[in-house]
Amino acid sequence: MRILFIHQNFPGQFKHLAPALAAEGHQVVAISNREGSPPLWKGVRILHYRNQRAPAQDMHPWLADFEPKVIRAETVFRLCRKLKQEGFSPDVVVAHPGWGESLFVKQVWPQARLGVYCEFFYNTQGADVGFDPEFPLDQEEAGCRIALKNMGNLMHFQAADAGLSPTAWQASTFPAPFRERISIIHDGIDTDAIQPRAEARLTLAGEGGTACVLDRSSEVVTFVNRNLEPYRGYHIFVRALPALLQRRPNLHVLLVGGDGVSYGDRPPAGKSWRNIYFSEIAGALTPAQRARVHFLGTVPYPDFVEMLQLSSVHVYLTYPFVLSWSLLEAMSAGCAIIGSNTPPVAEVIKHGQTGLLTDFFDGQAMVEQVCSLLDDPHRRAALGQAARAYVRENLDLKTVCLPAQMAWIADLGT
Repeated sequence: MRILFIHQNFPGQFKHLAPALAAEGHQVVAISNREGSPPLWKGVRILHYRNQRAPAQDMHPWLADFEPKVIRAETVFRLCRKLKQEGFSPDVVVAHPGWGESLFVKQVWPQARLGVYCEFFYNTQGADVGFDPEFPLDQEEAGCRIALKNMGNLMHFQAADAGLSPTAWQASTFPAPFRERISIIHDGIDTDAIQPRAEARLTLAGEGGTACVLDRSSEVVTFVNRNLEPYRGYHIFVRALPALLQRRPNLHVLLVGGDGVSYGDRPPAGKSWRNIYFSEIAGALTPAQRARVHFLGTVPYPDFVEMLQLSSVHVYLTYPFVLSWSLLEAMSAGCAIIGSNTPPVAEVIKHGQTGLLTDFFDGQAMVEQVCSLLDDPHRRAALGQAARAYVRENLDLKTVCLPAQMAWIADLGT
């Protein structure tokens, strides 16, 4: 089969699927906007595109999300026509529609079967919009903007033959007529590569240049986001730190995440959400307490895994939105999880079984749960073992998810 992947940041969610298809002998090509993409990666030929123009300066603000998608779609359309002239005609196209690149792919290859990655469909009720009262909005105007934000998804539905969604809740956000065509298959967690390790050890730079060495005997709470921002509950977590650090004099808190914005509103110019919220509580910390809060930024993946392996308690908070890989990786590492009682988290964290759930906004309840687990190593171990068992059984890359993805591709191509 000839298979074309389209993803702005390829490989993205297809980092296991695309090379697995190439290894089976399929001709696999990918289109990406990712800087520095090699022309050949694990048997996949990668074509890089650059947008041919910038969005209009006087564009209607409600179109700020859609016009860039059309610009990307036109650029990819022309790249696809060039591929067609070279003799490449895919049997299957798999695309992440979030950036619009694949809007016109069927204009070039109407016979190709199109599968789209259904990560999230924006709604005005029951999801992220209006969830956090700290960020009030005009609900009626938000509805207008969201209708246009979803336009790319809706246009893809007209052309797509099938959808693929990583979780049941994320699939449920899509409109009913298309939801019936969505298969729920997660991207997969490599549970062999991410597993508990008693010898886990991490050395951090301490105050005054002294090293801080942490291992499984240390009391460690971990918190991970791609970027430290409200969508992932950073503001709730950091405001709970003074009480937590006062209760636990030997606790170290490790925060992983950048200063940018992945989702939601941007902070005021020249500021970051990390600094805005930490400055709120910095005055309530003693120098010794501050020294036990470690902002690690973005870390190399082996260090990230090592950190999870030595974590005593892992806290994961999120709006009702896309579920992060990091939570499932923490479960695979055998972490005791405290997660927000929001729909994407509650799908994998069963309270009292694979972890504990807490109200997203209740920082004090979160502190109580963290302290209760830190005082009970046997319960921590039991929750961590159950969390790993859940991921092994339901989300393992090699035995569950990748075979299901390969079967999905085979069905799509027939």
